[in-house]
Amino acid sequence: MAWLDALRGIAALAVVADHVTQVTLTSVRPHIYHWFDLGNYGVFVFFMISGYIVPASLERKGSVRTFWVSRVFRLYPMYMVAIALAFLPWMAGLRALSGVKQDPANSVFAQLLMMGDGLAGPNLPNVVWSLTYEMAFYLLLTFLFIAGLHRRSWWYALGFGVAAVMFGGVLPKQVISGHAATPWLVSLTADALIVAGLAGAIVLRGKLRLAAAALAAGVALLLLTVNTHQNWVYPWEIPTILGLMFTGTTLYRAERGEYPWSRAIAVAAGTIGLAIAAGIWHSQVWGFRPSTILVWRERWFVTLVLAGLTFGVGLMFQHVRVPKVIAWLGLVSYSIYLLHPLLLQVLRNYVLNGHKYLLWQQALIVLGYTVVVVAVASVSYLIIERPAQQAGRRVARWLDARYGSDRRISRPPPKPEPHAESLDAQPVI
Repeated sequence: MAWLDALRGIAALAVVADHVTQVTLTSVRPHIYHWFDLGNYGVFVFFMISGYIVPASLERKGSVRTFWVSRVFRLYPMYMVAIALAFLPWMAGLRALSGVKQDPANSVFAQLLMMGDGLAGPNLPNVVWSLTYEMAFYLLLTFLFIAGLHRRSWWYALGFGVAAVMFGGVLPKQVISGHAATPWLVSLTADALIVAGLAGAIVLRGKLRLAAAALAAGVALLLLTVNTHQNWVYPWEIPTILGLMFTGTTLYRAERGEYPWSRAIAVAAGTIGLAIAAGIWHSQVWGFRPSTILVWRERWFVTLVLAGLTFGVGLMFQHVRVPKVIAWLGLVSYSIYLLHPLLLQVLRNYVLNGHKYLLWQQALIVLGYTVVVVAVASVSYLIIERPAQQAGRRVARWLDARYGSDRRISRPPPKPEPHAESLDAQPVI
């Protein structure tokens, strides 16, 4: 599965480049962003990777409990470290801390389950907005898996693509939290319902189990549909993101022999085409200035097409040997993603700090910053992420030994999973 690591590394570096060019190489940035959004490109590739690998992990394990144990141990340790480290610039007086002046209680409850973008909670650090969509995808997959509907991936990919076109211009934002007298109570209630639903999906049986999974997934989708944050995504991007995830799942099923490749490719092209159409159509009524709307539409088109092509090329050449350095970037991509905003604050305040650098000097600064980011992420992976993942596997084995394996596969996959052990070795964001 090294090709997925290569794609993760590319996506993570694209996000890093997006953020670092906001503070240096600023004269180069407009020429790139006239056609291409590096940040969106990176997260779109990440979402397609998640759509490909996460259902594979759930179905191979065949256990909702084991799946969620692995999710928690993979994502939360580094997530909590990143949040803790985000306090350092605030304590040093370098920047404000998101949520301190608005509603600290709401910030805590909104971020507790990584649902900040669906609960109007300021994201700390700012990049964790994307984890909201990952978490919603996990909850939706859990419901589909328990209901035995998880293999109809191409329906869901096209369905979310159609939803982007039909509703992308009218989906409201912050309907619940924005009008609540106590937003923290909304976030606390949402957390409680999701946790209760997920717990029921793990420990209950029969129709009660299905109802519990539906509750957790339904709350997550409701928050994404009507309560997303004002600043991070446009309304049509919400179904677009979910459509891209299920596009990844559709391609996984074609790779497994469950779908014909002709169908999978048509679904991928159709979903991306619908997402492009949604952005081009709805952007005209969403506050874009006439002088910028054509540029935005070109950028939206090119970004989506390149994200889809990147994943397609990776899938096509998956058996080509990937250099270890590039594969390593994928392994540490989660730490890169979470830690680079903190290091960007250091760069801004201690290296740039109002100084005027020549273009070649700025390029060297960006290169040095990237090397430092990768080095720090490598250390955090070795001392935090990898031990946590190993601990998660031990906990899952202990739970299976004590309470049974909780196998719930609706039918066996059509052929053995290639390199199945690598599915447990990769962090997914």
